[in-house]
Amino acid sequence: MSVRNVLQVWDYVVFAAMLVVSTAIGFYFAFKPGKTKGGTTEEFLLGSRQISAFPIALSLATSFLSAITVISAPAEVYLYGMMVLLFNVSCLITVVFTCLIYIPLFYRLNIISTYEYISRRFGSAVKYLIVITFLTYMFIYLGIATYTPALALSEVTGINLWISIITTGSVCTLYTTLGGIKAVVWTDVFQICIMLAGLLALLIQGLIQVGGFEKVWRTAERGGRLNFFDFDPDPRRKHTFWTTVLGGTFVWIAIYSCNQAQVQRYLSCKSEKEAKKAIFLNWVAMLGLSVAACMCGLIMYAIYETCDPVQAKRINNSNQMTPLLVLDILAHIPGVPGLFIASAFSGTLSTISSGINAIAAVSVEDIIKPNWKSWEHFSESKKTLFTKLLAMTFGIWTMLLGGLTSLLDENLMQLMRSVDGLFLGPILGVFTLAALFPKSNGKGAFVGMVISSFLSMLFGVSSQMYPPDNRFTRKLPTSTSGCHLHNITVTSSTNVTSLLTTMETYPAPEKTVNILEAMASLSYGYYTPVGCLASIIIGLLVSMVTGGTKDVDESLIAPIYHTIHKFIFKKEPSAPLPESGIQLLESTPEKLFSTGHYPSSLQNEKLLTPVPGTE
Repeated sequence: MSVRNVLQVWDYVVFAAMLVVSTAIGFYFAFKPGKTKGGTTEEFLLGSRQISAFPIALSLATSFLSAITVISAPAEVYLYGMMVLLFNVSCLITVVFTCLIYIPLFYRLNIISTYEYISRRFGSAVKYLIVITFLTYMFIYLGIATYTPALALSEVTGINLWISIITTGSVCTLYTTLGGIKAVVWTDVFQICIMLAGLLALLIQGLIQVGGFEKVWRTAERGGRLNFFDFDPDPRRKHTFWTTVLGGTFVWIAIYSCNQAQVQRYLSCKSEKEAKKAIFLNWVAMLGLSVAACMCGLIMYAIYETCDPVQAKRINNSNQMTPLLVLDILAHIPGVPGLFIASAFSGTLSTISSGINAIAAVSVEDIIKPNWKSWEHFSESKKTLFTKLLAMTFGIWTMLLGGLTSLLDENLMQLMRSVDGLFLGPILGVFTLAALFPKSNGKGAFVGMVISSFLSMLFGVSSQMYPPDNRFTRKLPTSTSGCHLHNITVTSSTNVTSLLTTMETYPAPEKTVNILEAMASLSYGYYTPVGCLASIIIGLLVSMVTGGTKDVDESLIAPIYHTIHKFIFKKEPSAPLPESGIQLLESTPEKLFSTGHYPSSLQNEKLLTPVPGTE
């Protein structure tokens, strides 16, 4: 049975309306009254640092949840359970660290690019190493985020995948190029409302069809999907409390502390206080979307409990499960399937727009401005135009990368978490060295970054060469026992439940394991912590051997470091002066010496010479 179906007219109307409104917001901020003629680069990249906390919060939440949450999170819950919801705990921890360490540091430096800070702290060699890593990461991330909703639309409607990708990329590139960061932020506000509406439509109709929340919950409990707290310490297990909370904390700190796409948003706030407020409100918005997406996953399991769509050959892989669910329970309601597809595209539009805006900022601030001497002689309007053309170019590249991602046949959420871990860990390590270790130097940071990146690359290569054993991924049982009730013929005789039972009862025999195979067995949730800690430890060791840094500029160290340092090493307060002593200190030297009331210990000081006639 095919997943593909033809949407009704109202579905196309809803989807088209989302694209039109998003584009209109870009035009508004491009030509709004009172806008500086031609604009400035700071206005284009940071909104003149005058955006309030609420829209920034929703923009932050939308960008990195993206279509991957709308499409892949329900399927992830269906296959592995509710453990994924614990990422919100790690995100809350991240909010605390970001507000204490990174927002005060970056905001007071008055920078546009995060990597300008690394240049001041460690020099240009470390900066360019990180910039290259960041650009590579962002293009891969944007490629995956672009492909995800395009896949959904292609599978549901039969529209060609490339047409979907080009439609998404073109609309997004247009409004980002025209309106800059303000257009990005305010379209994100609109798009997160669409994302939430799509998920709620699926959630409400799913609850009605299954028979209520209580029945969904009992079915999920019976199927082992309510596995919130699995404290197994085995680092090879794909999802446990530790991999989700510990590993997730490192990933989110990396995203919010040293990813230009996120930092650029809270640097656009009116004040440091507004930036901190935006980070917290962002977590609240992320929590709401995540809970809705995970509940859709439980509904997915309740509906397909006895007839797994992949085993029944209704779809090719788990990435298509959410579009199938939309068809199965929403197709009879005009416009609602279109709303859900619009919600998936909204997530991707937000991610692409913030991504290409951030890449443009890094390209201008860290590559072009320091190395192109003619840049400073350009007028502000020409600089802004050049920055917009860069953003347009990066939007086109994103479309191409989205098409290339279609060649991958993997669980998209797992793929994205793996990419996060491989790239963000080494970068976070360098930023941690810079912000919290004053004695670390550029040599240590460079060597630590190189070795940590090489180590992360080995993890990535090994995971592709040696896919993790099912004993460690622990995909939860699924069944096809009820497919005959739906007149579906299961062509595969393999029963996943019996296979898992056999594997757990009869462990595979011991065999010789090489180093790459051993690395491949580590859960992808630990990639970022390992990369970060390797970068910090190696960086500190090399810094010690090479003499460290002396007299580092205090403004380049996180303010909280100075606060803690003063608290720990504070001097004992001297005994309070008697009232007569205070009066003496408030007197002028002439009065002191003329009256003879001065401490005898001061008579030997060269700076205090007796006034003539008072001896």
